Amino acid sequence: MKILIIEDEAELAKQITSYLKGEEYLCEVAVNYATGLEKLLLYQYDCILLDLMLPDGEGLQLLKYIKEQKITTGVIIISAKNSIEDKVSGLQIGADDYLAKPFHLAELSARIYSIIR
Repeated sequence: MKILIIEDEAELAKQITSYLKGEEYLCEVAVNYATGLEKLLLYQYDCILLDLMLPDGEGLQLLKYIKEQKITTGVIIISAKNSIEDKVSGLQIGADDYLAKPFHLAELSARIYSIIR
């Protein structure tokens, strides 16, 4: 299974990648909006982990693009923004799940499994 991690926090992206590789997932990382969009245009993924606050764009705009293009890949928002309004907005736009930072990697893995099964 192939996972795209769109996350600008290098250490967190590294931790997620390391953990998920141990769970037999193939992971690619995009550190900003532009790279995330580029990877979405070039490759197919089984799940996307999407941060909302990226240095060159808003994650919700990327989510809107994913939905407009009818990309059916499951999307889990991973964000430090954890208000009810942020969660509801992300889910209404089309995210499959919303996980507030900080989170346990085992929980993230379980949520990914839930989406791709």
